[in-house]
Amino acid sequence: MKQLGQLEAVVMHRLWAWPGPVSVREVVDDLQREREIAYTTVMTVMDNLYRKGLVARERDGRAYRYTAAMSREDHAAGLLEDVLAQTPDRSATLLNFVGHLSPQEQLQLRAALAKTDDEGA
Repeated sequence: MKQLGQLEAVVMHRLWAWPGPVSVREVVDDLQREREIAYTTVMTVMDNLYRKGLVARERDGRAYRYTAAMSREDHAAGLLEDVLAQTPDRSATLLNFVGHLSPQEQLQLRAALAKTDDEGA
């Protein structure tokens, strides 16, 4: 899973936050509250995200309505998996990662692992 470009990430964050399918126009209007951006730029980004499999789209008249094809958490997990796939020593990489977590995050990780163990048993 490729890391998102800057504008792709901005658009994906909007799609993850939106309560349902959204048009390019709605995303443009939302983005323009913070910055100037062309409709065609957003349309191209959303089309690229569709071709990458990160968004789904459905026809709505002559336009499309878009939704995220996966949750933010699934996307982040895919990125983490890609990073781990690039290292010859996954254990060392995981230990290093866990060492950078705050004590609260380490507790959350332990709880998630315990839940995974309980569901697998």
